[in-house]
Amino acid sequence: MKSNEYKTIDELEDKYIGKRGTPQREEYEFDLSIEIIGEKLKQLRLERKITQEELGKLIGVQKAQISKLERGSSSSRISTINKVFNALDAQIKFQVVSY
Repeated sequence: MKSNEYKTIDELEDKYIGKRGTPQREEYEFDLSIEIIGEKLKQLRLERKITQEELGKLIGVQKAQISKLERGSSSSRISTINKVFNALDAQIKFQVVSY
């Protein structure tokens, strides 16, 4: 049985998505980050037993915006994401990485 020639996820991403710094890889990394933020937001909201509508009212947006954030289908402003996490009494740290 032949062993896999790839050892890390980065090697697979480099081959199938593109090397770091390429437009395709940057878009992939961004989309992945948005999805992770959305999942964490939903998890925190559910832990605090707050509905999407209640959370939206707390920060001044519609329920639909919260839904989009949780699904990772909206590239919202950093300020909106920050407001959501503040309303959930959670902290979020943003990291800017240059390759």
